[in-house]
Amino acid sequence: MNNIKIKEEYIKLGQALKASGLVNEGSDAKYAITEGKVKVNGEVCTMRGKKLYPGDDFSYQGKTVHCE
Repeated sequence: MNNIKIKEEYIKLGQALKASGLVNEGSDAKYAITEGKVKVNGEVCTMRGKKLYPGDDFSYQGKTVHCE
């Protein structure tokens, strides 16, 4: 499991996918999220603006990232 450090109170899911390196472009993040390919805390999430806080996990293509 990889980790990303949240510098503010939260990070949006699309930004977190890019920051973690799981996608290269914002458009890739948008597609992955809207197609239901991303999970947040074990549940499919289709909201690109979903706020992630320290302690949350998200996964895409079998890779999981923990927010710190």
